[in-house]
Amino acid sequence: MATLKHIASKNSDYSAIEAYLIYQHDEFTGKQLLDQQGRPMLRDSYILDTLECGDFSFATACLLANRKYNKNNHPDDIKSHQYIISFDPRDAADNGLTMEKAQALGLNFCKANFPGHPAIVCTHPDGHNHSGNIHVHIVIGSIRTREVERKPYMQKPRDWREGMKHSSTAQTMRHLRVAVMEMCECADLHQINLLEAQGNRVSEREYWARRRGQKRLDQANARLIVAGQKPKQTVYQTELETLRKQIDSVLKKATTFEEFSALLMQEHGVAVKESRGRLSYCPPNRVKFITARKLSKKFEKKQVLAALAQNIRLAPTIQPIATDKPDRIQKLVDIQAKLKQGKSIGYERWAKKHNLKAMAQTLILLQEKGLLNEGALDQRIDELQTQYDSAKEVVLDLETRMADNQKLRSHAAAYKQYRPLTQKRNAVKSPAAFEDQYRAELTAYRAAAAYLKANNITCLPSPKKLEAEYAQLASEKAKFYEQYKEAKSELLKLKDAKQNVALFFREEKQTQHHER
Repeated sequence: MATLKHIASKNSDYSAIEAYLIYQHDEFTGKQLLDQQGRPMLRDSYILDTLECGDFSFATACLLANRKYNKNNHPDDIKSHQYIISFDPRDAADNGLTMEKAQALGLNFCKANFPGHPAIVCTHPDGHNHSGNIHVHIVIGSIRTREVERKPYMQKPRDWREGMKHSSTAQTMRHLRVAVMEMCECADLHQINLLEAQGNRVSEREYWARRRGQKRLDQANARLIVAGQKPKQTVYQTELETLRKQIDSVLKKATTFEEFSALLMQEHGVAVKESRGRLSYCPPNRVKFITARKLSKKFEKKQVLAALAQNIRLAPTIQPIATDKPDRIQKLVDIQAKLKQGKSIGYERWAKKHNLKAMAQTLILLQEKGLLNEGALDQRIDELQTQYDSAKEVVLDLETRMADNQKLRSHAAAYKQYRPLTQKRNAVKSPAAFEDQYRAELTAYRAAAAYLKANNITCLPSPKKLEAEYAQLASEKAKFYEQYKEAKSELLKLKDAKQNVALFFREEKQTQHHER
């Protein structure tokens, strides 16, 4: 799935843009990485071309344009725009996408959508997340250096006249997203509907906050491991990620908007309000509300009401979410290991009392289960592990089928909704003008048709039938999830019990040895 991202820059040092594209940089600080001789290190792989720069470099072409039209003199002026097209990591293996092919697509995209602007087009083989996604950077100077032919998507003179500055408006971004979808369709690459939000909306600021937080957490955990302590948290979560999880947990079990609002406040202290038909949320540690648009599409009013209505239909299959954690017996403390780390005598006294209580819990559990024999305990653990793995596999399979069901419903609805437009296009006198007018809708129809064709679906399935199938899958998932949860709970208890017994007898053996 190719995605499109836009970044506006006020940096007047145009050469820094080209340096970022060809040299290695620290992903957190943005500083160039130097070798042992203090020289910048080139990236392992990249392809770079310039457009509309004449015999000059990109930086020189932009500076000459600024001087010629007497613009970009103020520090707050936007000097350049960067558009990043990131292709699906699967395209390399499934559809033969190479860096050379991606660069050619990027050059054609730049020529078609940013004519008259000095530009750099650079392709990299991977991104910050190391998922293997080939991506293309298209950097344009903000000033157009020549007048171009007016296209249907161009609305204001600044979009085609010489000496005017590029503006990335909502309408411009819509046109560019449609152009990316068409480009991927023509190149037989994986693609999603970019006109509809997909998943959570993670801003550039939140993305880097998460990366920096994860780095700090990893460093802190490394220090704890060296000190012989077990890290309590391994995955860093931003405030917005925590808020998304809280809203999602309540959205899965509420059936009315009033219940949804009340549960959010009772369980997480999150306030929700509606203003002009839009929802916004406020965590307990904030004063200003966060709009649903900044969190995720599924937290907007229309999607929330749809989810609540779905919960009403599936009410018999929805399992109540436990507010308390399942009982777990306490683990014994390895006293000798802790004393070697420098723990005090007071800690040793506390640990001995703690171990007596934990061992008492362990014996009570094993007596209740009839597992005082080591062989019986191991056999029961193996049985539970098999049950746990089987139930988990079934749950994951059902979740995949539910996701496929939702995807099919979405494409079937788009196909049915926009098919009349395609038939109408074939009957109008000017198909080209009609295509420009309904470009986004026709692109969504073609994407849906391609999906149906790829899955050999010749007859549109009934929406009610798909909804009933989804409800059946949800019911089966709820049943197997209960088995999965019960097996997991007992399995964890017995593993802790086995570990406690082994540690207890080891401590006893060490104590007897010291007494002798």
